[in-house]
Amino acid sequence: MASVSLPPDNPAPVSAGRTRSELKNQYRDTPSPMGVYAIRGLSSGRVIVEASMNVHAAMNRARFELDRKCHRDKQLQQDWLTLGPDHCRFDIIDLVKQRDDPAFDGKAELAGLLAMWREELGA
Repeated sequence: MASVSLPPDNPAPVSAGRTRSELKNQYRDTPSPMGVYAIRGLSSGRVIVEASMNVHAAMNRARFELDRKCHRDKQLQQDWLTLGPDHCRFDIIDLVKQRDDPAFDGKAELAGLLAMWREELGA
């Protein structure tokens, strides 16, 4: 009979050797992903393209607003209510590549990406 090795009862935490304050500082210093995202109505074919300095938070906010019936795009809100959340898809289209260059303007880069993707997708 083959021997099976079991994992230890108390495996070391992922953050072994790092203090709580070090982990908080690392999280705070890590830039949020800036990018362009789309909300697609699968039944209607409608596409809304937006950009945000924190793309994940913006998509979460849009879902929250749709769930609470207070999204600013009334047609999308109506589709959400009548067809349900399964008929909408949230996609990250593009992310701004972070640079160490002090002259890098993330907002301008984001605005350029948004304009390019709106033109590309006809939104």
